[in-house]
Amino acid sequence: MDALGGSLFCVFGFVLIAIVILLFNAIRIVPEYQRLVVFRLGRVMGKPQGPGIVFLIPGVDRPVRVDLREQVREVPQQTSITKDNAPISIDFLWYFKVLEPSQSVLQVTNFESAAAGIAATTLRAVIGGIPLDDVLSQREHINNMLRTRLDEVTERWGVKVTNVEIREIIPPRDVQDAMNRQMSAERIRRAVVTESTGTREAAVNVAEGEKQAAILRAEGQKQSAILEAEGQQQAQELKAQGFAKALDAIFNSAKSVDQKTMTLQYFETLKSIGSSPSTKYIFPMEFTSMLDNFLGKEKG
Repeated sequence: MDALGGSLFCVFGFVLIAIVILLFNAIRIVPEYQRLVVFRLGRVMGKPQGPGIVFLIPGVDRPVRVDLREQVREVPQQTSITKDNAPISIDFLWYFKVLEPSQSVLQVTNFESAAAGIAATTLRAVIGGIPLDDVLSQREHINNMLRTRLDEVTERWGVKVTNVEIREIIPPRDVQDAMNRQMSAERIRRAVVTESTGTREAAVNVAEGEKQAAILRAEGQKQSAILEAEGQQQAQELKAQGFAKALDAIFNSAKSVDQKTMTLQYFETLKSIGSSPSTKYIFPMEFTSMLDNFLGKEKG
């Protein structure tokens, strides 16, 4: 009885383990960014499953996980020949995103490896149609051409190429030396142009300053001359006004002087003249007439 019980316990244990294994294989938890493409007896079962809990039939269903996030892959350095037969080494990154999980599983064995191979051949084809100078100066144009051509190929796999970025372009050694010499010459030219521009601007500023100073000096001299002329004019006007007032005063005083006062003033003047011993007296004719008039008035 004990042996039978032990056997039943072993069978029950095996059954329990088998059930656990079956449940483990039958249940899948799919994250939000993934989908399960389920093959049942070799056929795809409708739409991709997920996200969340997905139930499978153990031994019948075979799930394939597909990541829907945007991913980036590196294309290793490739040697390409430009249109003008210059060998250059280029490596780039390409970004892609799976849009149709079922097509990415059914249409190609490993779309990442296939896309990497197509990217390398597409790069050679694109670079082969562009001269070296354009390759070095038109990266954005080359990026767009690579993205367009890659997207045309991967579209049938349900994959969208979102972006392509050239990371490094290594030209031949002699081309690098020529570019370095050109860059050095360009820097020297810019320095000379900058120096000459600074000298010219400095000369212009100095000339402009001298011009402004000359204008200010001339303006000051003009104002000074105007003020001086105005002062002289006003002084002359004041002198003329004073002289006119003096003449008016003399004229007014002369009108109030009579003949006797004039005669006495005349005698006083003659007296002062005769105070010198060497003085000679000269009597004009007018004096005798004045004297006769004076004496006549005295007698009367």
